[in-house]
Amino acid sequence: MVEEANLEHNEMTNTNVKETTAIEPENSELLMGCVKLPISVRVELNLLLLAVTVLALVTRLYGIQFPRAVVFDEVYYGQFLSLYMKQVFFIDESGPPFGHMVLALGAYLGGFDGNFVWNRIGAEYTSNVPVWSFRVIPALAGSFCIPLAYLLVVKLGYSHFSALGACVILLIENSLIVQSRFMLLESVLIFFLLLAVLSYLHFHKARNSSFRWFWLMICGVSCACGIGVKYMGMFTYFLLLGLTAVHTWQLIGDRILSHVMVQVLVRFLALVVLPVIMYIGFFYVHLTLLFRSGPHDQMMSSAFQASLEGGLARITQGQPLDVAFGSQVTLRTVSSKPVPCWLHSHKVNYPIRYENGRGSSHQQQVTCYPFKDVNNWWIIKDPGRHSLVVSSPPRPVRHGDIIQLLHGMTSRYLNTHDVAAPMSPHSQEVSGYIDFNVSMPAQNLWRVDIVNRESDREIWKTILSEVHLVHVNTSAVLKLSGASLPEWGFKQLEVVGDKVYKGYQQSGMWNVEEHRYGRSQEQKERELELKSPTNSDIKRNLTFMAKFLELQWKMLTVKNEESEHKYSSSPLEWITMDTNIAYWLHPSSNAQIQLIGNIVNWTIANLALVVYCLMFLTYLLRRRRKVEDISQDSWEQLVLAGVVCFGGWAVNYLPFFLMEKTLFLYHYLPALTFKILQIPIVVEHLYIHVLKSPAQRKAFGGVILAVLCSVYVSYHNLSPLTYGQPALSSDELAALRWRESWDILLRKR
Repeated sequence: MVEEANLEHNEMTNTNVKETTAIEPENSELLMGCVKLPISVRVELNLLLLAVTVLALVTRLYGIQFPRAVVFDEVYYGQFLSLYMKQVFFIDESGPPFGHMVLALGAYLGGFDGNFVWNRIGAEYTSNVPVWSFRVIPALAGSFCIPLAYLLVVKLGYSHFSALGACVILLIENSLIVQSRFMLLESVLIFFLLLAVLSYLHFHKARNSSFRWFWLMICGVSCACGIGVKYMGMFTYFLLLGLTAVHTWQLIGDRILSHVMVQVLVRFLALVVLPVIMYIGFFYVHLTLLFRSGPHDQMMSSAFQASLEGGLARITQGQPLDVAFGSQVTLRTVSSKPVPCWLHSHKVNYPIRYENGRGSSHQQQVTCYPFKDVNNWWIIKDPGRHSLVVSSPPRPVRHGDIIQLLHGMTSRYLNTHDVAAPMSPHSQEVSGYIDFNVSMPAQNLWRVDIVNRESDREIWKTILSEVHLVHVNTSAVLKLSGASLPEWGFKQLEVVGDKVYKGYQQSGMWNVEEHRYGRSQEQKERELELKSPTNSDIKRNLTFMAKFLELQWKMLTVKNEESEHKYSSSPLEWITMDTNIAYWLHPSSNAQIQLIGNIVNWTIANLALVVYCLMFLTYLLRRRRKVEDISQDSWEQLVLAGVVCFGGWAVNYLPFFLMEKTLFLYHYLPALTFKILQIPIVVEHLYIHVLKSPAQRKAFGGVILAVLCSVYVSYHNLSPLTYGQPALSSDELAALRWRESWDILLRKR
């Protein structure tokens, strides 16, 4: 009876299974053992998080094509976008290339051809410029900063209400909205910084999950991307490294030594090795894309220039590699300070007396000239022979050889002697020797010292070798002093003989850039000589790592002259927002876009910072006296939140006091973001741990609601300056000048 009942039940409920069993009973049993029906997927949707994300997208993406004109630093970044589209090499000393590549991706997806003249702020974009594509990536990055902030506050252990409060404040922070809506990089930087911090917190909290290592890797990737956007990203990176070091140190007491070493190794690989590899990878992609010669070539070495298509590579193609006696060469200084230049002479003598009364040798001037010129050519001569041509076979010049340098156009020998240089009296004058028969003999012998040699008899190589030219008589080194000569020297750069030259100084190193084998003794025929058919592919001799190291060195050492900008500001002005930046002004109306923050947000953020410091110090002192006002878990939560938020503000703000560069209000935005995250943390802590009675909490809730209303009112009033529309009258604009230091533009009609 039981069997009949079971059979009847199976027939009623599993008809399909029964039929399958009748056909293939073994396969059916196997299938039933592996698959459990019904198959279901459970999805949890945080409606608050979804809502703030949608609102963030609306506030950042709404009308981003307005204005259809160049807005502030778009004039700066746009130049690099055009060069990327044309694959022309450039160098930007302000930061690594990843940020530029992110913007270039948007331009590429929009079909930009690179043809636009980025010459002024306010210039109208032409029809070929995809404005939406230019601005959409920074806008998306700025939008996704809002949900990241929500998740970060929750991961710190605070409530969803606190996370929502942080999102509301960030959502209607005018300065962050403005910076997100244009082709600028701060929103991209902040996105990666928040993602890095959030990923690390996920890793730190998920102690027993194998998935935690994925979060650690995401943290390393985000740190690399943040640094790749701007070097400012290193501040948060170092903060996370310090936090990781502290947490790793705490493991020592809980783990066996071998396991701790594995933990340390994994953290090192994810947070140090991976970011370094990615950072180098950014430059690899950058140099691979930009293979054509461009306007920034002269900042780089001759070998670097020769590796680029066109430019110097075109000029030097087919020239001899080995420098020989009789070679005709141009000598370029390795240093690019103040500008790259070539050893030069011309048929003009030093004045007999300088303006300060000092005398000179009155011999022919030798200078460094920052342009290619026929007077840059010199002939390398063997002092023991009269020949000015290359023998067959050529006799190469090696490290340690003694040479003479004969100026190609004037036939004067490069000379230095115990006469003070015109602009650098502590150094020797360098001249083209003229025999005036005044007991001033020629001193024109120079020893070739190849700095980057691999052997003591290495051959002097075109482009690749960096050499010191050491004067035989006085041991002075031929050097670019960097000083400019007066009018009598045509404002060219001074070259001196430095007797106290020490160490590795690029100003005293030279390399052969253009080179041909001399075949004629006649001066006029020399200028018409063809290059030797010997081919030297210099590009193959310069590895990517050599190019990377040179480019990195230039970015860190070569700085543009800093000049005071109308809207530059000091870090002290940022705290209370005593400054602003006019980003764009309509050509015929008062419509304008200003980088001005929500003044209520900035005020309460400063207040929250002060309150946190007071709370932290109070708790710390009382805990030192064994008085525990809050539990250990609450204390650790407060400390971690302080490290992330207060620490994030400090490391992204205080270093600017040490920087000697032109600073703007937008440099403060990463620090501002972390400071705003401090607000809900302080509020929740006060509400739970400080305010005890229901009446106090109710009153405090009313204050919070009033503050949030004030935040919205401030955002709404400043919106015309944030979005550039609608255009306000002069009186309305004057009413928005809440601080005397704000420079809001009023058009007089």
